[in-house]
Amino acid sequence: MKEHRIGIIMNGVTGRMGKNQHLLRSIVAIRNQGGVKINDEECIMPDVILVGRNESKLRSICKEAGLEKMTTNLDEALQSNQYQIYFDAQVTGKRFAAVKKAIEAGLHIYCEKPSGASLDEAIEMYRMAVAKGVKHGVVQDKLWLPGILEIKRLIDNGFFGKILSVRGEFGYWVFEGHSVPPNRPSWNYRKEDDGGIIVDMLCHWRYVLDNVFGKVKAVSCLGATHIDERIDENGKPYKATADDAAYATFELEGGIIAHFNSSWATRVRRDDLLTMQIDGTKGSAVAGLRECYTQSYEETPIPVWNPDVPQPINFFQNWKKVVPQEHYENAFKVQWEMFLRHVVLDEPFTNDLMEGAKGIQLAELGIESWEKRSWVDVNELKF
Repeated sequence: MKEHRIGIIMNGVTGRMGKNQHLLRSIVAIRNQGGVKINDEECIMPDVILVGRNESKLRSICKEAGLEKMTTNLDEALQSNQYQIYFDAQVTGKRFAAVKKAIEAGLHIYCEKPSGASLDEAIEMYRMAVAKGVKHGVVQDKLWLPGILEIKRLIDNGFFGKILSVRGEFGYWVFEGHSVPPNRPSWNYRKEDDGGIIVDMLCHWRYVLDNVFGKVKAVSCLGATHIDERIDENGKPYKATADDAAYATFELEGGIIAHFNSSWATRVRRDDLLTMQIDGTKGSAVAGLRECYTQSYEETPIPVWNPDVPQPINFFQNWKKVVPQEHYENAFKVQWEMFLRHVVLDEPFTNDLMEGAKGIQLAELGIESWEKRSWVDVNELKF
């Protein structure tokens, strides 16, 4: 079989997301399956070099992933003619400078979200990529989650009728570190290190809402720092300066109202870490990361308000589990394969750096709404 080998510089794989989702479950999985199949005679095969600051960590990850190439010198890797794609999963504050170097070196760009530490950075990154003529993309993995794909299929089939509202619940308890070790990096809770759940999650909600339900027209957001002191990776206490919860309402095209609670200070009593309920005139659905349940108009019970007796209706009944019509792969891997085909075969790829900038725009407007305690319009970005 003819292999189209494509060199990828992967920067930031010593972090949890970069290592697990992008390296092991995406790129290594693609290599192990024999590449991205083009046809019976051709495939795209990733050829990877890992970049980071900690040589011992890189060596350990290379061994685990079955790879050989690694370096602590990003500039040297960028100047090599062996690599065509630069991928960045570093902490947000380091992304712009590294991506800028990669664009100047003529590499195609694929990066985690947020694509920059500010909207200005994100727009400048997009402009540089366009001017240089390189292909570019941003991770928007939730569009390929099985639960959300099932919701999209229900919408396309007209199940909901007119969609009225979308309600999302996301998050879990992130331990402070005093008695139980923290289960997320400390920079996430320091504003000065570009942390905060509004910046993190409103980027996600922007592309989910825009692509599945309707364009976001306005936002009203209230942030909070519920836990004001945490323990860092070295066992030292630090002041949490970033928001760890966000309560946001969005007005969408078509009159749909969406509301998402996002919190690192909540305990889960629902089907999954992310659940969404969509209510329409003809039916409703509840989706988690992988499963989806529906209730049609005809199956909807008629409750009677009577707080003096135990509730006679089991509201978890009369919901039907949607039977998957296909096998769903890891969402990160699916998008990686799409981007590789975009680079090699010039197939369409809509999740570009412009879309990444829209996510940061909504996050910044959410923070503005919180500060002003008012609704803020979401206007079309001008590039």
